[in-house]
Amino acid sequence: MRDCFRSLNVLVHAFIYALLFASCTTNKSRADLEDTELLHQNQKQLTQVIIYDVFSPPVASRIYAYTSIAAYEAIRFAENGYPSIAAQLHDFPAMPKPEEGKKYNYDLAATKAFFTVTHKVVFSIDSLRQYEEDVFNQFKESLDEEVYNRSIAFGEAIGAKVLERSANDNYKKTRGMAKYLGSKEDGKWQPTSPDYMDGVEPFWRMIKPFVLDSAGQCKIPPPPVFSKDTNSVFYKNAREVYIIGSNLADSQKVIVEYWDDNPFVMEHSGHMMFANKKITPGGHWMGIAAVASRKAKADVVKTAQAYALTAIALIDGFISCWDEKYRHEVVRPITVIHHLIDEKWQPYLQTPPFPEYPSGHSTISASAATVLTHIFGENFAFHDDSDKEYIGMERDFTSFNEAAAEAAISRVYGGIHYKTGMEAGADQGKRVGALLIEKVKIKD
Repeated sequence: MRDCFRSLNVLVHAFIYALLFASCTTNKSRADLEDTELLHQNQKQLTQVIIYDVFSPPVASRIYAYTSIAAYEAIRFAENGYPSIAAQLHDFPAMPKPEEGKKYNYDLAATKAFFTVTHKVVFSIDSLRQYEEDVFNQFKESLDEEVYNRSIAFGEAIGAKVLERSANDNYKKTRGMAKYLGSKEDGKWQPTSPDYMDGVEPFWRMIKPFVLDSAGQCKIPPPPVFSKDTNSVFYKNAREVYIIGSNLADSQKVIVEYWDDNPFVMEHSGHMMFANKKITPGGHWMGIAAVASRKAKADVVKTAQAYALTAIALIDGFISCWDEKYRHEVVRPITVIHHLIDEKWQPYLQTPPFPEYPSGHSTISASAATVLTHIFGENFAFHDDSDKEYIGMERDFTSFNEAAAEAAISRVYGGIHYKTGMEAGADQGKRVGALLIEKVKIKD
């Protein structure tokens, strides 16, 4: 998969980089931003780099988790009553605390903590430097030198402690492990068209969870047994995907396109190949966290708390889901339908390169929605324009759970999941989110 990325036309990369750099240097002056908007802008810069660097959805969730926790651990001292989240998670070292009687600017400290971590977990840090320099210069012009230096040092110390945990979560270990090339065995996952990439993150179950006691804590029932019998549950599931995908209404196509969130779709035109880069599923939900925070007029600490908890829900959701995916190695609908039903059929979405069961988007959407509901309320209606600049679409939802349910069914409409995989993922995600709410105490 990585070799494929490297083979992309250099001009495509250069063009995207130029767009990204322009967005980093033309944002509204930091002095004109309220403190909450600075948090949102920091997150936006990170999302743009994640898109540019083409991180897989699981890896992107790890990036969001560590950076968002760092920002929260610094900003929480701006108001009384907000407990350390890191202290309630697995294996985080004790976070630094501000010196009593000393003055800090916690917006600056949070920004420094955020980017201290960011620099170690993404590749394209050069594209962020101008943005960071603008931010820090604005603070430098308005703050006493001692307060500025003290705040920078505090944020950097928190970032360093968060990075201690990231260095020991097994991520580096999994980078050198064997590729997953699939299996020729009936019912097992095989690489899919158009590029037949090897499986993404086959050892993600080894990543140290944040709240879960283990990757398998929120196990789901096994998938239907593979069978070519036309009366079997498995065959009926595959035929259902075929029928739905062959008769999509325009309204269903809109839902599919809206929740695609595939960070790397390969487009082919004759001998030319290029990538269509988009936001990840986790990035979409981090965007929804921003939308909700703005609508609720959440203060800066509650906003940082929402980002951190959403990100934790995402990474533990991915760890749980990937544990199941590579335990069962379920074949994707396109493979089954081509072999047993219609060799010319194509799903509306490009099938992502990893096993089917359960649906990853269904899992992390349910986990994020469960946590956001806990923070902002059961019937929190919102206008989601978080993906507008990437795909030109926006939608309205009456609740986070409605959005999660639509994200889940989009995978069936798109022809990349059976309903059993979609339903199992949604169930697993709800359990992950509920566990997070139970274990991590927050200020409401």
